Amino acid sequence: MTTTIPAPPVARTAKKPARQTHRGKNPARRSTPLTIAMLAALAYFLLPLFWLLIASTKSTQDLFNSFGLWFSDAPQLLTNIKETFTQDDGVFVRWLLNTALYAGVSAVGAALLAAAAGYGFAKFRFRGDGAAFNLVLGAVMVPTTALAIPTYLLFAQAGLANTPWAIILPSLVNPFGLYLMRVYAADSVPDSILEAARIDGAGEARIFFRIALRLMAPGVVTVLLFTLVATWNNYFLPLIMLNDPDLYPITVGLASWAAQAQNGGAGASSDMLALVVTGSLVSIVPLVVAFLMLQRYWQSGLAAGGVKQ
Repeated sequence: MTTTIPAPPVARTAKKPARQTHRGKNPARRSTPLTIAMLAALAYFLLPLFWLLIASTKSTQDLFNSFGLWFSDAPQLLTNIKETFTQDDGVFVRWLLNTALYAGVSAVGAALLAAAAGYGFAKFRFRGDGAAFNLVLGAVMVPTTALAIPTYLLFAQAGLANTPWAIILPSLVNPFGLYLMRVYAADSVPDSILEAARIDGAGEARIFFRIALRLMAPGVVTVLLFTLVATWNNYFLPLIMLNDPDLYPITVGLASWAAQAQNGGAGASSDMLALVVTGSLVSIVPLVVAFLMLQRYWQSGLAAGGVKQ
């Protein structure tokens, strides 16, 4: 009988993981040109706000005699704010309330209409839906300024000129918001949930308001904020629609103060230009608050579509 002697075991050496040499996959790598570009973009967006904050602390004389990006020897922010709210018997407060009314009603209404229409385009099929949606896409390309004069003529014939409806009703139409909600509804509202709700006996209106609208909340908030900012900063439409100073929004009201400051009209004071700058600073505070309050809806929608159905 032949005996086979087993070979001695060969010592195995632990293999070191291959060293990653591809620079593009190193998460700790930083790009200096990209950092410089981001800092330049940050300065581009924040520098006007910084100037506005600094200018609001100055008198009209200091606006022209001091360095624009730093405080004067006698800051007077609180004085400017007080004079802004008391000028012309407190008309600035009325302008602020008018702007909040126009922008708030327009933003909520435009967001709901865009959500409903976008949900309908995304989840229902009907004759002519493709042509209708292409018409919406074409409307996105039409500048709102080009529609201002026809809109004024239409509202003048209807007797709605120089009323709040002349600002609110045109702002309810948001073709870009409809397009955005159509794309968002197609991905964020699963068809299986809609079918389950229909099997349980829920009507289409209840499905939209109780299920679909909640799933589309981040998109709705996006359209709401876009419309809020657009209506809040709108100048040309209120300029041609309104001729009563008590109905002015902030944009047209501050422009009238600026015209008085340049022409020295009735009611103009020596610090009128400083009041215009201070009023501009006060007018952006509600927008900043709105963004801070609604940003949690954006954060809750960051993972939308991250779970495979």
